[in-house]
Amino acid sequence: MTALLDEHPGLGVECVLRELHIASSTYYRWRRAEREPCERKCRDVELTEQIRQIHADSGGIYGSPRVHAVLKREGIHVGRKRVERLMREDGLAGVSPRRKGFTRRDPKATLAPDLVNRDFTARRIACGSQTSR
Repeated sequence: MTALLDEHPGLGVECVLRELHIASSTYYRWRRAEREPCERKCRDVELTEQIRQIHADSGGIYGSPRVHAVLKREGIHVGRKRVERLMREDGLAGVSPRRKGFTRRDPKATLAPDLVNRDFTARRIACGSQTSR
């Protein structure tokens, strides 16, 4: 909205707002927010700097739960979800723990010889030939 009026300075602000059914107070509140960000955004910038520092001190290992715990230990009252959001917006992520996987067999490898001559074929029992006990 504000970009439209910036691109076309010849248009009257009040006329455009009237056509778009937007209150003039809303437009001027948007303008003020561009010049002077709200307290929450300023605090987010400060927190992001602290989060970056904690993340860097950990060698890039700490994720949001550990970063949140460090902030809490330092006496900074902030929500866990806010730390998650700020880390996500800043592109910071912790290292996930290693998961125990499974071994995949190399399809080109030769199979080991069967030294005990195993036979896994099942015997078939006919339905009518069962003996009674």
